[in-house]
Amino acid sequence: MNENQTKFILKNDEEKIQEVQNNLPKSPFMGSELVQLAKYQNFWYGDMYIQNILKLQRNFVAQDTDLIIGSLMKTGTTWLKALLFAIVKRIHHAVTQSPLLSHHPHEHVHSLEPLYGEHPSHNPNDIPLPRLFSTHLSYTSLPESIKNSKCRILYICRNPLDMLVSLYFFSINFMKKQVEDFKPPSMEEFFEDFHDGRHPCGPFFEHVVEFWKTSLERPEKVLFLKYEDLKDDPTFHLKRLAKFIGVPFSPQEESEGVITQIIELCSIKTMKELEVNKSDDKAIDKFFDKKTYFRKGEVGDWINHFTPTMVERMKNLMEEKLKGTGLSFTLLPQ
Repeated sequence: MNENQTKFILKNDEEKIQEVQNNLPKSPFMGSELVQLAKYQNFWYGDMYIQNILKLQRNFVAQDTDLIIGSLMKTGTTWLKALLFAIVKRIHHAVTQSPLLSHHPHEHVHSLEPLYGEHPSHNPNDIPLPRLFSTHLSYTSLPESIKNSKCRILYICRNPLDMLVSLYFFSINFMKKQVEDFKPPSMEEFFEDFHDGRHPCGPFFEHVVEFWKTSLERPEKVLFLKYEDLKDDPTFHLKRLAKFIGVPFSPQEESEGVITQIIELCSIKTMKELEVNKSDDKAIDKFFDKKTYFRKGEVGDWINHFTPTMVERMKNLMEEKLKGTGLSFTLLPQ
C-alpha cells in the first residue's frame, strides 16, 4: 500500500466518523445550544468528544497489564485515581514522597477519551507499564480490546443524588468558561434532565448496571466499588483493590501503617489543600481547571438541595432501574 492510498483510507475514515457524529441525536446541555450532548450507543456524551470516542474504539489496543478506572462523572474518579496511583507506585516512592504531592491525580492516571483527539494528551505507547487509565464511557462503548484482553477495570459509583449535586456545580464552572453570559439552569431543571437520562455519559442507572452485571459475571475483570463504602471503610476496600490488581499489601506494610498513610494522602482534605491542586491551570483536559475536581466529597449533601418530591421521584426511579439486579445505594451516612 503506497502513501497516497494510506492517506485516502485515513481521510475516508475521518469522513465516516464525521458522518456518524452529524447523524446522532443531539440535546442542549444545561439549556445552552452552544454546548451539545450527542446520543451514541444509547448513552449521552459531549458532542465535542464523539470523534475522540469513535477513534478510540477503532485504534486503542489494550495491554493485559492495563488498569482502567471506569466511572460516571463526579462519582469519586479523582479520589480513586489518587488511590490507584499510590498503591501501584508505592514500591517506587515512599508515601511521604509521592508524586501526588506535586502533581494532580489526572496527570498520573490518563483519561482515555482525549488520547485520539485533535491534540492528543499522550501517546499510549509511551506510558510506562502498568499503564493507568480512566474513562467515563459505558461498558457498551469501551473499545473491544479492553473487553477482550486481561486488563482489569476498577469501577466506582456513587448514589445518584450526591452525584447529581456535584455534577451540577462542576458543570456550571465548565459552562461559564464556554458560554459568554451563561445563566445556569435551576437545580430543578437540571434534575429533570438527569431524571430523563440526559446528562454527560448518562443515563446514570444504565451505566452503573452494565458494570455491575459485568463484575458479577467476570469478577476477575471488573472490581465494583461504591463511593459510600470506600468512605465508610477505606482500609478494607484498599486491601480489596490492591489484591484485585495483583499488588496486595504485605503484613509488614500493614504493621508500618502504609495503608493509613495512603488513605490520608489521598483524602479530599489533603488533596484540596495541596498547592498544585488549587490553581486555575488545566488538569490534562483543556476544559477543566485543577481546583474544580475537589468540592466537598460528602455523603448526604444532597439533602440540602432537593425537595421531598424530587427525592421521592429519584427513589422511585432507582427502585425501577435496579429491580432484580441486587444493587442498591446508601443515600445518607449510616
